[in-house]
Amino acid sequence: MHTLPDGSTLPHVGFGTYPLRGEEGIQAMVSALEAGYRYLDTAVNYENEREVGEALRRSGVPRAEVLVATKIPGRAHEHDAAVTSVEQSLERLGLEQVDVALVHWPNPSQGRYVEAVQALVECRDRGLVRWVGTSNYTAAHLHEVIDATGEAPVLNQVECHPLFPQSDLLAVHEELGVLTQAWSPLGKRQAQYDAEAVAGPAGRLGVSPAQVILRWHLQRGVMPLPKSGTPERQRANLDVLDLELTEQEVEAITALGRPDGRLFGGDPEVHEEM
Repeated sequence: MHTLPDGSTLPHVGFGTYPLRGEEGIQAMVSALEAGYRYLDTAVNYENEREVGEALRRSGVPRAEVLVATKIPGRAHEHDAAVTSVEQSLERLGLEQVDVALVHWPNPSQGRYVEAVQALVECRDRGLVRWVGTSNYTAAHLHEVIDATGEAPVLNQVECHPLFPQSDLLAVHEELGVLTQAWSPLGKRQAQYDAEAVAGPAGRLGVSPAQVILRWHLQRGVMPLPKSGTPERQRANLDVLDLELTEQEVEAITALGRPDGRLFGGDPEVHEEM
């Protein structure tokens, strides 16, 4: 479990829902919930909030047991637009409250990444949102948010995987009391499954390389959000609590990091999504 500043806890691993859509996407999400996932991560720009809500209803898992997170898009950073975005997300999800609302990307050229967070804080105060988070914010962006709002977001979801381990940002998060969530936690097409730093521990423990990487995240205090439509892989991705990497193994995986390790050059200082 990951503990938030208010004492609440989030599951050790969440379920990323991009790009699951349509009936096939709903079935994959229902399968994930049946496997034991209790955190569903979506976004306006994933265009699957309706599917997330439908999967939650079909699963039969009580609403109170599942945390649902969504993200407002870059086109909704202006205060009123951000509030409307949350309201529309709730309508699509079929929920009265979303557990976490995040700003998807800071989009610094717009200069409204603080205003967007302030709007989400207002949504929280209205009861539409339980916790306010950010996504892809840099340390500088986080400090600006704290200066303006007097509080840190409960979490910041960022690109984080063996080729881009984000060690400096993780240290900032720890100092600020911000939970790190990892999108693309396995590294997608650049997954380091064959690297000795990953394959070695996998052989020693008798588990998959993916499980080793997910365990690496947990031992660094990171909450990974893997996505899989395959029931067997969904269960395996969740089954990492009983694994234990040595400190040397964790350091060896972190050492795989490269300055150019981002998956698509998504530097939050310059990359923007509307």
